Amino acid sequence: MQQPLETIFQNQKANYKAVGAPSADIRIQQLKRLKDCIQKYELLIFQALADDLGKSKFEAAVTEVYFIYSEIDFAIKHLRQWVLPKRAKSTLSSLFAKHRITYQPKGICLIIAPWNYPFQLTMGPLISALSAGNRVMIKPSEYSIHTSNIILKILTTAFDPSSVYCALGNQDISTALLELPFDHIFFTGSTQVGQIVMRAAAKHLSSVTLELGGKSPVLIGQDTDLQKAAEKIAWGKLLNAGQTCIAPDYILIQKDQEAQFIHYFQTAVAHFIYSPSGAMNRDSYAKIITPKHLSRLHQLIDDACTQGARIAWKGAGDSADTFAPTLLQNVPPESRIMQEEIFGPILPIITYDTLEEAIKFIQDRPKPLALYLFSNSIKMTDHVLKNVSSGGACVNDVILHVSNPHLPFGGVNQSGTGSSHGYFGFKTFSHERAVMYQSNFAFSKLIYPPYSDKSSLLKWLKRLM
Repeated sequence: MQQPLETIFQNQKANYKAVGAPSADIRIQQLKRLKDCIQKYELLIFQALADDLGKSKFEAAVTEVYFIYSEIDFAIKHLRQWVLPKRAKSTLSSLFAKHRITYQPKGICLIIAPWNYPFQLTMGPLISALSAGNRVMIKPSEYSIHTSNIILKILTTAFDPSSVYCALGNQDISTALLELPFDHIFFTGSTQVGQIVMRAAAKHLSSVTLELGGKSPVLIGQDTDLQKAAEKIAWGKLLNAGQTCIAPDYILIQKDQEAQFIHYFQTAVAHFIYSPSGAMNRDSYAKIITPKHLSRLHQLIDDACTQGARIAWKGAGDSADTFAPTLLQNVPPESRIMQEEIFGPILPIITYDTLEEAIKFIQDRPKPLALYLFSNSIKMTDHVLKNVSSGGACVNDVILHVSNPHLPFGGVNQSGTGSSHGYFGFKTFSHERAVMYQSNFAFSKLIYPPYSDKSSLLKWLKRLM
């Protein structure tokens, strides 16, 4: 019989108080054990991702399983360096003291994971949380149930519940978990649910990392090689059938380039997922997670077309669980598809006359999780990056910035708060504590009361400022 969530939470808390922060050696052992268990169940993971999302083995390996192997190896390689106290400079007020920044585990952490990359986006935060020395409770998504069941099997094999616990279930389980006073909450999902998580965290003043999403724009400059740009954008849009938080969401392009871009995009898509006969290759194209999500995509198209948008091109292959790639033109900014994150293989095209007009279009909307810019002009690139805020940015490519563990990954404002991956993930799950070791030669007594005879000292201090 499953224990109540509060009991699990209290057991983890008691264990943390009794044992304390694990050493670097123990953390590395935990990570190695996690990797061993993942390798043990690797084939089942691939099958689960195929069942949930129709992912091919190659796509599942590159974007989920092997991605996590790389994250684990990176953490193991660098963890001993990460945990070391960092030196900080002294100032006049503590001239002879030593100053250090130390990293403490935050304590008991909650990870709420999404369904779109259900393995990667569960295990990635877990790697960071374990690297930082925390106890963890995890809630995988109920939509990707096959993958969630494998995650449960892996975590119960690798860890005692007093260290890592996995709770399966629907939204009610998430709600119950959010009632508990976690030391940190890491949530990946929609902006709307992120707001609910933040409100729940506020009750306990729990720190929060929100990995959200938004509408990641692609700004195409006049000097771009359109064929190469269209290929890269098509790949990024088709990956997981557009169900990616940093998928290209809409195109900003000059009017005289639009027709050529549509041609190149169409050609790239045909090469990627269609046979010469025009049949869709389902081995290279994921399915939409549920009928509800599929229906929403059709509604977005219908709403946009009702308001004047036009389908510039649509591939073949719509089915009960598949939505064929679609390009839209003349899309009204007030339509639902330009107000909501699309999360599917639909790509609206917005034309602009001047660069400043394109920049303003992005600035007038919530800050995106990713910004994509295609240009060979350093001047244009610098100008756009300087004037457009986003969680991350990629110049002359899409999505690949997320693959570098030396870079932080995260949003800004509506697209999220906080960072993950590598050292940045370790810091997210750590408290950076300032520590001062005072010397016997301290000047502290100079500032003790009484203050009536301190005028000369005050003048001296003012000159030093």
